[in-house]
Parts: sequence; C-alpha cells; structure tokens
Amino acid sequence: MHKLGLIIRREYLAKVRNKSFVIMTFLSPILLVGMIVLIAYLTKVNDNEKRLVAVLNESPFFKTDFESKRGISFVPLHGIGLETAKDSVLDMGYYGLLYLPQRASLEGVTEDAFLYTKDAPNTLVLETLEGIFEDRLREYRLQQLGVSSEEYARVRMGYEINTATFSGQRSAKGINEFKAVVGGAFGYLIMMFIIIYGGFVMRSVIEEKTTRIIEVIISSVRPFQLMLGKIIGTSLAGVTQFLIWIFSASLLMIAVMLFLDIDPAILMQRPGPGGLEASLAQSALSGDDTSQLLVEEFLKIPMGLLVGCFLIYFVLGYLIYSSIYAAIGAAVDNETDTQQFIFPIIMPLMLAIYVGFFSVFSNPHGPIAVAFSIFPLTSPIVMLMRLPGGVGEGGVPLWQLLASIALLLVTFLAIVWLAAKIYRVGILMYGKKPTYRELYKWLKY
Repeated sequence: MHKLGLIIRREYLAKVRNKSFVIMTFLSPILLVGMIVLIAYLTKVNDNEKRLVAVLNESPFFKTDFESKRGISFVPLHGIGLETAKDSVLDMGYYGLLYLPQRASLEGVTEDAFLYTKDAPNTLVLETLEGIFEDRLREYRLQQLGVSSEEYARVRMGYEINTATFSGQRSAKGINEFKAVVGGAFGYLIMMFIIIYGGFVMRSVIEEKTTRIIEVIISSVRPFQLMLGKIIGTSLAGVTQFLIWIFSASLLMIAVMLFLDIDPAILMQRPGPGGLEASLAQSALSGDDTSQLLVEEFLKIPMGLLVGCFLIYFVLGYLIYSSIYAAIGAAVDNETDTQQFIFPIIMPLMLAIYVGFFSVFSNPHGPIAVAFSIFPLTSPIVMLMRLPGGVGEGGVPLWQLLASIALLLVTFLAIVWLAAKIYRVGILMYGKKPTYRELYKWLKY
C-alpha cells in the first residue's frame, strides 16, 4: 500500500504541476463562459431580428390575416404591379415578397400564391405563411359546409387533459422529459470526464513506455500497483480540475450575466415545433398553475440521492473505463496505434447518451431504459437519467438500483483484473502493433 500511495502522489503532482494543466484549469472556465455568453447574445440578437416580407394582395381575401409575428413583419403594398413590386422589394432590401393574385375563390388564391425571395426561404417564414393559409382554408371549407365563424372559433380551441397521480397530486406535461434532462446532464459529465481523463491515463502510460522509464519503475513495483496508481492519481487530478472549473465557471457566469443583463432562460428557447423546450414552454403558457407545477416538480427532484449516486457511478464508471485505457496504452507504442481500440470503448458511452435520451424520454420504466440502466457499461449514464424520478413507487425500483451498482462493482473488479493482465505483458512490448487476437492471448498468461 505504501508503494501504491507513492505512485498516486507522483501521478497527481505530475499532472497538477504541468504547465498545460494549470493553464487549462484557469483558461477553460473563461472559454466556457465566453462561449455560453456568446450563444446567449447571438440568440438574443437573432430573436430581435425582423424579416420584412412585403405583401401584394390583389384578392378580396386575407385582408387582416398578415399580422407581424415573432421574427416576421408584413408590409402591405397597394396600387402597383407584380414586377414593380419585385423591383421595389429588392431595392428596399426586404426579405421577400408575398403575392396573392386576383381569383374568384379563396382556394384559387392559395393555389396561385407565391413567395418570392432572393435565396431559398427560411423555414420559420414558410411555416408561418403556410399556417396562415391552412387556417383560412380550413375555415373557408367549413363555412362552405354551413359552419359559422363563431362555431369555427370554438372548433379551433385547444385542449389539455388534466393529469394527476392516484394519490390525487396534480402533474404537468413535459415532467418526464425535464427530469431526464436533469439526470442526463450528470450522465453527460461522467461521459466527458471518462473520455478526457481516460485519455490522460493512456497517454501517460504510452509516454513512460516509449521513454523506457517504465523499465526502471517496473523493477520496484508490481504492474498492477503501477496501473492502479496511475488511474487513481490521474482521476484525483481530474477531480481537482473539475471542481475548480465548476466553482470558477459558476461565479464567472453569474457575474457576466448580471453585468451584461442577459437572461439565462434565452438559452432554452428554440424556434419551431416539437422538442422539450417547446413542450415545457407550451405547458408554461397554459397558465400560472402549470408553471407552478413545473417548479414544484423540479423542487421534488431528490438532489441528495442524485448527487450521491452520481459520485458512486462516477467513481466506478471512471475506474472501469480508465482501466481499459491503461491497458490500451500498455499494448501500443504510440497514439496512432490506439485508434483501432478507442472506438469500441467510446461506443457504449455514445449509445448510452442517445438511446438513454430516446428511451427515458418516452418511457423511463420501459424495458430498453431498464436494460441500459442495469448494463454496467451504460448504467452510469442511463440510470442517472431515471433517478430524478426518485427510488421506490413512481421512480426507479430499489432492486434495479442495487442490481445496477452491484453489477458495476463486479464488472470493475473483472475489468481491472483483465486489464492488469494486458498491462503486465504489454508494458514491456516494443515495436509491434498488437491485434485483438494477441490481446486475447495475453489474457491467458
């Protein structure tokens, strides 16, 4: 244990004293906050941008339908021909020209209507105009069937069903998606930490192997101790850097947002239908009661449980993957040779992110979500997406959480044992690119 402690201390100090480590520790929060502020500013500027669309309406229809909306302003033109209108729109720098010809029926007008633009039209503009036309066509066709304007207005009224749990507690639309995003943020942090600092472990092993320092070190300690010391020492350095990032970035973000008067909520806005943001925004617009329910549901998320499980899955998940990274570093002579082995490592993490979001969003207790939250290579990410719902009734069953952690622990011990076998042989192998078959042979030594 004394030698293991020395190796951990050596690896930790070597990392934190490195100039690039120190520079990136203090530079990364500035870059991160700067990027977020830039995105928020550009989003704000983009939202304030108005596209001017001239409307040349020669028909008796659509007299009051083209009202300015978010991002689009309509300018009516009168008493000029189509070609003159085109030239005027180009000279004034308008976004486009909407032409509605003289026809006897509304359907004839919509069939021959044209939107003229300099380039391919923006999707938001098209969806806005098509929505206006569709709404009027639907009203016109119903009026042909004897439906009055008042009756059509009643037909257009939307509806949202009231929802509640069996205990009588009100719930709101979009809660499952919101909880999955909260848990997914923790899972995403684990994935990024594994990829970044697992690579550090691999490069450290390759560096010592190519400089032949490893031959001196290995004469004093066992390969398993050396591998474990590198993993733990590098992870502690990573945790130190990670905590500094969170603390400094949070303070810097608050200061910049207050100084520039930027609303952080603008980052959650996204134009167009569908998506989590649209669902939550629609729910929030339905009334104060719904907004209050969203806030209450957020406050009910068991953050203590989530943070505790995050630490457990973070430690075990990182140790599993960093052991594999260390084994790969011992098996090759340079970083170029690692490419054939890296993708199989990253693939379960990518699969966990994408499949986790799709499955947990739609059904957090479905078979796919449950399977991926128990499978050891994906559970650190997918289980954290399910945990904001709590443990027990209505949340993750306790047996699934315990089974997931137990399998993760067993997998960690198994992979460390297998990685140590590869590490023990590969650390002294030079000048040969290993194949998967040779790695399998090393496991038998």
